Amino acid sequence: MTAASTAVASRLVDIVGSQQVTNDPAQLAAFAIDGKIPSAAVHPQSIAEIAEVVKFAAKEKLAIIATGARTKLGIGLPPRQYDIALDMTRLDRVLAYDPGDLTLSVEAGIPLQKLAGILAEHRQFLPLAVPYFSQTTIGGTIASGVDGPLRQLYGTARDFLLGMEFVTGQGVIAKSGGRVVKNVTGYDIHKLMIGALGTLGVITRINFKTFPTPAASRAFVATFQTVERAFGMRNRASQSALTPMTMEVFSPGVAAVFSSEAAARIEPSSMPENLISNARWAFTAGFAGNEATLKRYETDLRSMAAECGAVDAAVLDHPQVAAAFSHKREFVPMALSSSPATTILKMSVLPMHMAELLSNAAREAENTHLPWVAMARGVGVIYFALLPTVRNEDARRQTVRASDGTLTACAALGGHATIPWCPAEWKDVLKVWGLTRSDLAQMQKVKMAFDPGAIFSPGRFVGGI
Repeated sequence: MTAASTAVASRLVDIVGSQQVTNDPAQLAAFAIDGKIPSAAVHPQSIAEIAEVVKFAAKEKLAIIATGARTKLGIGLPPRQYDIALDMTRLDRVLAYDPGDLTLSVEAGIPLQKLAGILAEHRQFLPLAVPYFSQTTIGGTIASGVDGPLRQLYGTARDFLLGMEFVTGQGVIAKSGGRVVKNVTGYDIHKLMIGALGTLGVITRINFKTFPTPAASRAFVATFQTVERAFGMRNRASQSALTPMTMEVFSPGVAAVFSSEAAARIEPSSMPENLISNARWAFTAGFAGNEATLKRYETDLRSMAAECGAVDAAVLDHPQVAAAFSHKREFVPMALSSSPATTILKMSVLPMHMAELLSNAAREAENTHLPWVAMARGVGVIYFALLPTVRNEDARRQTVRASDGTLTACAALGGHATIPWCPAEWKDVLKVWGLTRSDLAQMQKVKMAFDPGAIFSPGRFVGGI
């Protein structure tokens, strides 16, 4: 423990009390990001305390990184400086909830699973079925910008986030948007916080629109011999009158990931046997409604699958549908547990180009002798996981070559790609935030406006922001 860390902890104690400050090296190790450990961790329980901590950090030029369950701290570049870990988990209250008006206001540290239970009592939910669901907080979910299977029908958080309260880099408590739909006017400044990794401010309160829970749901799975036929099914379903809640295409090999011991530790419920195959591509869709609607979906999807050349098809009912859904939701952590050096590219492209992009990515991986698996959302987002069998210099060179080729292939199809997850020691050679962006100068101006002292998560975002 250095004199500097002791001094930082002492000042933080003045703000939040001695019981809410940690400067023990063993405990601080839990807040490490890419090997960097803060000088102190602080656990505020009010927005006023957060503002005071930020003002202190700004005055002393100390770097702050807000944390929750710490499930997604591996996203982004290593922090350039890391002095204070701001643990938000004590801010975990529901501040306002009107089931009749379908509106909700919560503090940023509330766990998603806890919130889901509260909403379920009123047969409502938030479409934030994201990876690490049983652990993650709502603030971390918004700050990391991760998506989930329900994006197909409900969109991302920006589509149902009504407003937000946050603390700027000068310690100012700011608000944007409103708490109900009719009050949301003006600039949606709060939406800049989505996916910004906490580089613009500390999210303290978030307002959402909620949704009624469907009466009943089913899942449909069809397998195909080729990527073209699997995406032909995706195109056929998208062009129909059907509006499924979820739609994903899985590559061969995902069956092994889902059935591994590591996957069972992440999600104890087991997938139905022989549902997907390591030798075939799989198209999956989730749908909901009354009995007549469910029957219509099953009839139409089976007909489409037959027309597209499916090898087989199945419809899942509860509880099988719940197990299948949780596995697709947890694809990322399961893939990360499948290799000592898993590297996951997230690619966004027009849906018409997904099959071609996946073929190009697979070719890049196979040319470097790297195993791979992929999950593609129907809206045009692909998670492509490279799975080196070892974590050494040769594997690093192979991964760099395969990822660089895939990033270039994605750009050639008008898409954009990043590498959200990879070994920390490989980030200096991998293009974590993708190819050079033309809007970097604008992003730097936004950063300066919100955080003029650059104290929030410095260096972790695009271009070292």
